[in-house]
Amino acid sequence: MIRHGVRLIHIILTLGRYRLDELLADVGPLRWARLIRLIPGGKRGVRNEPVGVRLRLALEELGPIYVKFGQILSTRRDLLPPEIADALSLLQDNVAPFSSTEAKAIVVAELKKPLEACFTQFEDKPLASASIAQVHGAILPDGQAVVVKIVRPGIDTQIKGDLTLLYQLARLVRRYHPEGDRIRPDEVVGEFERVIVNELDMQAEAANCTMIRRNFENSQELYIPKIHWPLTANRVLVMERVSGIPVREIDHLKSLGVDMEKLARLGIRLFYRQVFRDNLFHADMHPGNILVNASDPSNPSFIALDFGIVASLTQKDLYYIGENFLAIFNREYRRVAELHVEAGWVPQDTRVDELEAAARTVCEPNFTRPLEEVSFAELVVELFSVAQKFRLTIQPQLIMLQKTLLNIEGMGRELYPQLNIWEVAKPELETAYRERYGIEKTMETIGRQLPGWLARSPDLPNLVFEAIRLGASGQIRTHIETQDLTKLGEQVSAHNRKLPLSIFSAGLIIGSAILVGYQVPPVADGYSIPGIIGVFIGLAVGWRALSSTKNKA
Repeated sequence: MIRHGVRLIHIILTLGRYRLDELLADVGPLRWARLIRLIPGGKRGVRNEPVGVRLRLALEELGPIYVKFGQILSTRRDLLPPEIADALSLLQDNVAPFSSTEAKAIVVAELKKPLEACFTQFEDKPLASASIAQVHGAILPDGQAVVVKIVRPGIDTQIKGDLTLLYQLARLVRRYHPEGDRIRPDEVVGEFERVIVNELDMQAEAANCTMIRRNFENSQELYIPKIHWPLTANRVLVMERVSGIPVREIDHLKSLGVDMEKLARLGIRLFYRQVFRDNLFHADMHPGNILVNASDPSNPSFIALDFGIVASLTQKDLYYIGENFLAIFNREYRRVAELHVEAGWVPQDTRVDELEAAARTVCEPNFTRPLEEVSFAELVVELFSVAQKFRLTIQPQLIMLQKTLLNIEGMGRELYPQLNIWEVAKPELETAYRERYGIEKTMETIGRQLPGWLARSPDLPNLVFEAIRLGASGQIRTHIETQDLTKLGEQVSAHNRKLPLSIFSAGLIIGSAILVGYQVPPVADGYSIPGIIGVFIGLAVGWRALSSTKNKA
């Protein structure tokens, strides 16, 4: 508790020196917090800087955990003013390295063997040092060059203490800030906690790397380094050492004659494949994590590093975000509005026509400009921001997608300023959608799930009959809240009149799906045993339902 108190005092004094009292609402206990403006010794030369710059400098002074928090916060452009988000995106994650003696001790403790048994050479000077870990070069006994990523000593204790303070501050802001419920600061801190805790686990990072490497195993466009699993533990990761040109060295790439347009287009295509083909994407694609292989300047390729932050979407979100993107590409604003409601991102009672008008207002002006000047990522961010007035709720996974999309498009435009994002992204998304939701993929999914369906199929008629019996006898009770029960009753009655035929048809459809999707030897004339079973299930269930309805009538 004493340590937390000292840390809190340090935070308050730092905020006061950078004159950040203007960020605090003048309500409740927050009103008293604004007294930090009375703290003497304001940073010279900083008083007249924009508030975003002062906040960035304060976070850098507070230390690596707050730098990391600011970086995550910068992705929440749906919550922050643009000038503050832009300032926080410039936060630098470079901190002083810890000693090689400590690094070696951690490796020995984690791998439970002498350092000499693991490496014939271990470089004392780190290649890079960040808030969570630092990286050393090394050589394996078989001569392979590797890098060793080691979690910073004591960082987990520091993170735990700082998270406690951040949660306390977040609860205070949510309770007393006039927009606390919209900002949801406790959820922002929770999002930060999930990200930073995952970054502390080197085995989780190694698994992320291995999975993405498998997805691009035979690719000539993206290379993912190999993980050495026998030398990887919770706080140590050993990975193949690769070389390339940092993507930020634009002039160097041009001097080598690299096809910059091709490289920029490739970056966009690779991102869309990771998201919509594989549903597993590198979510920390800043320039420091991307190298370029320029050995063939006419056919450059990418090398990706650092897989501490990798994200995927739920199947539902993946479908709806892809449909939204396609609708925006095709200027189908009614579809954009309907998808927001269907996905549950906005309440079900949202006026679709009003949301459609808002989407049109945001998107349509962009089509009056040359498409090479339009940022699709910024358009999506703006659309989500406008949708806030419709009580938009966005999941953290979508925020990571939004942030990465901004990073990738920014990188692409730096490589080739005339890049037409729409021209590259739309066909890539359409191709990925055909592969994921096309007939061939659907039949493959049915074939994979069919054995489980067949295993449960003997119980299906009894379950259906029991449900119908309970419904007919009035033993099923459902509590429904609605403002229009009469209309709902009419809809249910119409549904019940169609129910027997629907069940009958469903049985036939199941039987047909089994007949097509399940490869078994035919009995005669191409009919399979599972197919015949499915048809008879449909006939039996439908007949029983028809009989029940007639008897009741």
